[in-house]
Amino acid sequence: MQFRKFFWILTGLVPVFFVFSAVSAQAQSFSASADPSSALSVPLADQMLPAKLNQLLAVPAASQPLVLQIGSHIMFQQAHIPGAQFVGPGSQPAALEALARAVSFTSKKRLIVLYCGCCPWGRCPNVAPAYRKLRELGYTNVKVLYLASNFGDDWVAKGYKTQNGN
Repeated sequence: MQFRKFFWILTGLVPVFFVFSAVSAQAQSFSASADPSSALSVPLADQMLPAKLNQLLAVPAASQPLVLQIGSHIMFQQAHIPGAQFVGPGSQPAALEALARAVSFTSKKRLIVLYCGCCPWGRCPNVAPAYRKLRELGYTNVKVLYLASNFGDDWVAKGYKTQNGN
């Protein structure tokens, strides 16, 4: 009887493992095959959760990442991550030029975190073009803040610090 219970527990876990593996593989392949202008095309390894960025911002300023807001100026004025610099909507050519200027004196190895938060992750038009631009320029430590719903829900409502204005 003991053996039978162990057997059922073990076989009960095996399908869960296979489901998890399939979902994980599907998410990675979807990321690689997504429309290049979609946030879904940003590799999972280059996405950062809000809690992680919040943790990185708790260290002295000299050790913090360069944080760039690549969404609308109205959103930036209402609330943005402390110390973040406004660049402009990453889907617009002028903002991509401003992005290149904003990082021009930054080491290619420095941690740079991009974020928008205008809408749900899968519909954001700004993060993928900005991410690609920095990678094309040779920046090797670029992360995109993964905001599943939007900046308000995934940063502000969680109680993380914000600033307003310019």
